[in-house]
Amino acid sequence: MANTLLSRAMTGAVDPPLLPLPDRVVVLLSELGSPPRLAAHLRAVHDVAHRLVDWAERHCPALSLDREAVLFGAATHDVGKTVHVSELSGPGAAHEEAGRTLLLGHGVDPELARFAATHASWAQPQVGLEDLLVSLADKVWKNKRVPELEDLVVARLTAATGRAAWEEFMALDEILTRIGDGADERLAFQSSFPVHT
Repeated sequence: MANTLLSRAMTGAVDPPLLPLPDRVVVLLSELGSPPRLAAHLRAVHDVAHRLVDWAERHCPALSLDREAVLFGAATHDVGKTVHVSELSGPGAAHEEAGRTLLLGHGVDPELARFAATHASWAQPQVGLEDLLVSLADKVWKNKRVPELEDLVVARLTAATGRAAWEEFMALDEILTRIGDGADERLAFQSSFPVHT
């Protein structure tokens, strides 16, 4: 039963339709015995990250962006919650470094493992655009808007396009609003899976 729930959370046909997690992440979460709710959360954030990256590439073709890094980062950002399961339903940051360590221990390149540690520390000066997009996906999947985070993304877009900040804000706001409109369905999907199996 647990394997069936985990498999459904990661790759099964679901409502709302969500992209399946990448095969590499499916194998990793299976090996780690991920709680189904964590897998469902990662899938929802990964799906939103896909939408954000697709939009960013269309909106700003000159933007230097590592698409695969963003998608992998979104699909694994909370992997440390396989160790700190209490943080699935309560506050805590212990999962961040634990996630990075887990990924490194499973042979994941440090450049990709970093997202597990950076997804909640987006205000740090060394954080790149990919990190910002993972953080943004982790907020907007449930329609949470964080003006400071959005301002950092707008600044990156403005630098790449040369357009005015207000124009970039309006464009970003439009896509985030559209994504946010599906938040209730994504939240219901995540909640339909148990924390413990």
